[in-house]
Amino acid sequence: MKFVKKQSVRKNGMKQHEKMQKTMLRSLFLLLMLFSYTGSILAAGDITLKLSAPANVSKGKPFKISYILNNAQGQSINVSDKISGFNVIYGPGISRSSASSSLNGRTVQQIYTETYTYTLIAEKEGTFTIPAATIVAGGKAYKSNTARVKVLPPDKKASSSQEYYSEPVTQPDAVKDNDIFVRAIPSKVKIYEQEAFIITFKLYSSLDIERFVDIEFPEFEGFIREDIPMPSALQTRIERINGKNYFSADLVKYLLFPQRSGKITIPAGKASFILRVRSGRQVRTFLGPQNLMTSVQKNIVINPVILDVKSLPDGKPANFANAVGNFNVKSQISATNLKANDGVTLTVDINGAGNLKLIKNPDIKLPSDFEAYDPKVTNDVNPTNSGLAGSKKIEYFFIPRHEGKYEIPATQFSYFDPGSGTYKQLEIPAYTLNVAKDPTGGAGAATSYNNQSDVKVAKDIRYIKDGTYRFSRTNDFMAGSLAYWLWYIIPTLLFASFFIYYRKQIRENADIVRMKTKKANKVAIRRLQQADAFLKANNKEKFYEEILRAVWGYLSDKLVIPVSNLNRENIEVELAKYGAGNDLIASFISILDTCEYARYAPNQEYKVMDNFYNEAIDTITKMENTIKLNKH
Repeated sequence: MKFVKKQSVRKNGMKQHEKMQKTMLRSLFLLLMLFSYTGSILAAGDITLKLSAPANVSKGKPFKISYILNNAQGQSINVSDKISGFNVIYGPGISRSSASSSLNGRTVQQIYTETYTYTLIAEKEGTFTIPAATIVAGGKAYKSNTARVKVLPPDKKASSSQEYYSEPVTQPDAVKDNDIFVRAIPSKVKIYEQEAFIITFKLYSSLDIERFVDIEFPEFEGFIREDIPMPSALQTRIERINGKNYFSADLVKYLLFPQRSGKITIPAGKASFILRVRSGRQVRTFLGPQNLMTSVQKNIVINPVILDVKSLPDGKPANFANAVGNFNVKSQISATNLKANDGVTLTVDINGAGNLKLIKNPDIKLPSDFEAYDPKVTNDVNPTNSGLAGSKKIEYFFIPRHEGKYEIPATQFSYFDPGSGTYKQLEIPAYTLNVAKDPTGGAGAATSYNNQSDVKVAKDIRYIKDGTYRFSRTNDFMAGSLAYWLWYIIPTLLFASFFIYYRKQIRENADIVRMKTKKANKVAIRRLQQADAFLKANNKEKFYEEILRAVWGYLSDKLVIPVSNLNRENIEVELAKYGAGNDLIASFISILDTCEYARYAPNQEYKVMDNFYNEAIDTITKMENTIKLNKH
């Protein structure tokens, strides 16, 4: 009995020891994960505090500035309560985000960002400095940059945002031509043929833009075009034109090279936008009377541009390489002392800014005994105001076949400089090659033939074909066999099936009303998903704006009425035709009204916004179910 008891105690002790080992291993694993996470954050980059502020603002209009802390958690931020020229009305609003990247299932980079946002109002006109802020992170103090902000005068006929939404109006606002327009702005109007210039299509608007309907930029006949990369999101700023402030944004930029001289017109383009304006109706809210907004479509014409393109002056050098800009040339050769049948590369680098891609390759004169290949051209360029800046590398590869001393003569490279209006010449130096005898006698020499079949006649001897071959019987015919008829029957059946399906798709796609009605629910769900993203980011204004777009778009597609013609009266009538009950109609109207008010109301709790999001989904789902029941 004593032996059994001791054995039992020993087993219990071993179990406890195993549990302790497992607990220690788990703790060690968690510590390693924590160190790995911390190390990935540190590896993401240095800790920085950066101030982001608009370049231009309007007097009396609120705007936002942000202090962005990267790769650390801030403990306290110190921003001056009094900023010269501005009044701080709110802040800081704090938001946090993190992003990570993985390689082979392992986190290699972790980026953490904190944003401290303040809302300011400009009190007077002029140019003022937003001061730097300091923040404590990880026991150290960090300081941001400063920013210069220009305060523009208010619009001559401008009213405050509150007055705009509460001031009584009896009819919808008319959209004037100077409320929204797109300008085509060239960097130059007098240029030389082949000289680079930039044309920018810039949007100006004093109204809220709900969405872009369509933009047709003109064709650039007579030009070679290079697209200039643009940010994924429009970068808006405030500009003042004829006493009126506009929100402006660059839509696209192109780098153009005129290919002929004379007066060249870039034709007009077209654009169409959906704008939000006051509808002429008001409702009472807890904020007082508020104007209901409506959507209207505005079609505009983009101005044409006339350019004066001058031809290049007379006296072009014989070796002119079609180069217009500002360039320099470098060259190098891989070897000057070599053996026969060894390959040599002469590299020419053309650097500078201009029409680099359009430059002709310099004509390098090689000795007749050299076997030359087509040059390899590599362009490494980026669009700039002066043209394509960077380099054009041309690699000339050739093989001397016999021993001796050979001279590659100097080559002139000529280009036109539009700044001085003159032709300029550069020189690729001469090279002397000392070619020794090939010790192998050319036995291992490479030839320009890729395989034996490329050789037609070489020293009166043809290559003998080798390998295995397939023979067929003389009385074995394909015609009349089963495989012969299947080659005709199967493609015919496939073509007939495809033709019937294609005609059916054409008939269905031709019914535009049916297609829009069919896809209305899917389009609304996609927009609601975007609203859910704004909900999670706690972006109230964008959340309600996206819900409003989703519901207006759904009703427009489902009722087959353009958004600009929708109003609460025809919504009620048309929904009733689809069999919607009074409760369902009231739910749609309530969603539209709530979105209009809530975008300009004070901040609401997340729970309220979440409930409202679910209500919007339920209302659209009920409408779809009602339509399905009525069909059956």
